[in-house]
Amino acid sequence: MKKLIILSALILFSVSGWAQRLPKYISANGFWVVETNLQQLKSNTVYFYNNNNELIYKERVEGVVLRLHKRRVKMNLKKVLDQSLLAYEQQKKSRENEMLLATLMSKR
Repeated sequence: MKKLIILSALILFSVSGWAQRLPKYISANGFWVVETNLQQLKSNTVYFYNNNNELIYKERVEGVVLRLHKRRVKMNLKKVLDQSLLAYEQQKKSRENEMLLATLMSKR
């Protein structure tokens, strides 16, 4: 009976070690939300939030279809999120349309 309990405890703890790692494009300090107009796919608004659900940056992106299934697009969104988080921590003020994402997207 002791062996069965010890074996089941070991299996239980070893299974928790198989958890998947977070992808590199996921930030630990915040998140982003993309709002797209279905009639105009090249018109997007991207909102960046910190973990306290406070809006820290908002950017309207025109003329570009954001292909959110692409890793490069997600990494660009993470870069802008990290830049915005640093600026927000220094100024404690949300910002808008400083073209951070648009410049990263045009560097292809």
